[in-house]
Amino acid sequence: MIIAAPNIVTLLLAAIATAIVCSVSIIALRPLLQRYALARPNARSSHKVPTPQGAGIAVIGATLLIGGGYALATGAAPPALLFVATPLIALVGLVDDIRPIPVLPRLLLQALAVGLVVYTAPDDLRILPIPLAIERTLLLIGGLWFVNLVNFMDGLDLMTVAEAVPITAALAAIGLSGLLPLPATVIAATLCGALLGFAPFNRPVAKVFLGDVGSLPIGLLLGWCLLELAWRGHVVAALMLPLYYLADATLTLLRRMLRGEPFWAAHRTHFYQRATDNGFTVTQVVGEVFLLNLVLAGLSGASIAYASLSAGLVLLIIGVAAVALVLRRFSQPREARASRGG
Repeated sequence: MIIAAPNIVTLLLAAIATAIVCSVSIIALRPLLQRYALARPNARSSHKVPTPQGAGIAVIGATLLIGGGYALATGAAPPALLFVATPLIALVGLVDDIRPIPVLPRLLLQALAVGLVVYTAPDDLRILPIPLAIERTLLLIGGLWFVNLVNFMDGLDLMTVAEAVPITAALAAIGLSGLLPLPATVIAATLCGALLGFAPFNRPVAKVFLGDVGSLPIGLLLGWCLLELAWRGHVVAALMLPLYYLADATLTLLRRMLRGEPFWAAHRTHFYQRATDNGFTVTQVVGEVFLLNLVLAGLSGASIAYASLSAGLVLLIIGVAAVALVLRRFSQPREARASRGG
């Protein structure tokens, strides 16, 4: 399906404006975050010194302000309830950053935010040939998992940037080709800009963290953009783009469940966390994740270009193999790999 494509110059300007607004907002907010939202290191942390968290306020605020304004100006605004659901889940994250919310009410509030996006979409937007109610319920469960896995994976300096920038840039490029609706294209481009504006403050050693107030709504916005891509028939591309996060978080969850561990509790057993314990530097980990995501973005683009089920499956298998290779590298001590010539 070909959709009217946005203007590349104005889209790029919107992304740059979002980056600037985000950076200025972080500078303005940092003294308050330093005072009221300090993340102190513990046994499960990757950081060593108390660091302010909550820069997600600037990332999400800039994305909704510039992205929403651009979309309105072009007459193609995102669904109104997206602008309700995103602040709602950000507020849940903000409260949880300051004073942890019990698991059940936290999940229910997150499910409410995801449900506002999923259940209010037009009925003709479908992925599977199954009853609509069942598909939307599956999307609710998947969306709830997605926002949480983005949160779980935000445990290392620049990790969310290394994951989300390639995804959002790829989505914006797909939108410029007329294969993604303008609202999703604009949100992807401006979220990419916001994360680039956040990156200088989060590079190792980070001066500020996103916090749950950032990671949860980033997961919601990314999930919505990917869902819009899947609704347009590009399911393989929508799975390929976040494949590293899906694999790392899901395999870690299953491993913890099989071991009888409290999988809902904070921990340091994700593959990227094990990598730092195995001798990788933070820069090496996020660098490999970033390069992997560039590969996945290329494969997702190829799956759209070839537009055939067989080609899509082959490309997806290649993507799975690439992710598996990185996960294997992360799970082994660097000394052990060096002794085998790896």
